Amino acid sequence: MDKLNVTDITLSGFVEMNKYRYLYFCIMFILYTLIMCSNATIVYLIWRHKNLHEPMYIFIAALLFNSVVYSTTVYPKLMSDFLFEKQTISYSACLFQFFMFYTVGGSEFLLLAAMAYDRYVSICKPLRYPTIMRKTTVSILLVVSWFFAACHITVQVILSFQSKLCTSDFKGIFCNNAMYTLQCVRPRALIIFGVVSLINLVLLPMLFTVFTYTKIFTISQRSCKEFRRKAFETCLPHLLVLISFTSLMTYDVTVARVESNLPKTARFIMTLQIILYHPLFNPIIYGLKMKEIFKHLKKLLC
Repeated sequence: MDKLNVTDITLSGFVEMNKYRYLYFCIMFILYTLIMCSNATIVYLIWRHKNLHEPMYIFIAALLFNSVVYSTTVYPKLMSDFLFEKQTISYSACLFQFFMFYTVGGSEFLLLAAMAYDRYVSICKPLRYPTIMRKTTVSILLVVSWFFAACHITVQVILSFQSKLCTSDFKGIFCNNAMYTLQCVRPRALIIFGVVSLINLVLLPMLFTVFTYTKIFTISQRSCKEFRRKAFETCLPHLLVLISFTSLMTYDVTVARVESNLPKTARFIMTLQIILYHPLFNPIIYGLKMKEIFKHLKKLLC
């Protein structure tokens, strides 16, 4: 059984409507181009201007690079599904898509935790900031974020590859945790390591991020009004991105893994977030809310 029949409950109507197939393809192509251009533009600005060569902006560039990788993993396959009557994907390609999706997802939580630590040192320990957040420290945090996530997901991919499949009917537009429903019996090791990955890649980084920003806001309350305003403006974009991505992962766990029954409208909205909202959310938030990036973006566009 080397093929999976990919039909999605939420968007299956669009795929089946033959006379609008090319229109949907064009819409997906335009959205994919928009996502790639918006993320790549911010990354280019950070790379181009030396005053943006600071840890905070480097982490932002890493997040936007993740959005590019994530979209490239999902959109080309999605666009091809609109061109063909039968949507299929090989099991090996499905596992690769699974690997890329969750590696990027796990590294995003770790990068947000690293950004929270960077903001904590910058705001609460400004005199020690140059010695703590050196280029070496930033490079280590970047490598650990991607490598640590990749190692966790690699183990799950290997265990899934060795599992026996009992069905080829996969309800989804890309390979996520719902892929486990294809297995005859989910291996105990896979269940245990899935929980370990969830704790290490999602819960702990998220709790660390929330704790760090809480500490920042607590300290800023004792300071002057200008200091509070500056701390709020700096931390708000990161918190918005954290809330957005946490809601996406919550949907993935509750619906795909726990197999809860959400209304079709809710599934549709969350699927839109996965394929459209979140990849566009990062460049919009960081492009408009970060003053230095917005200043260079305005010069570029005007």
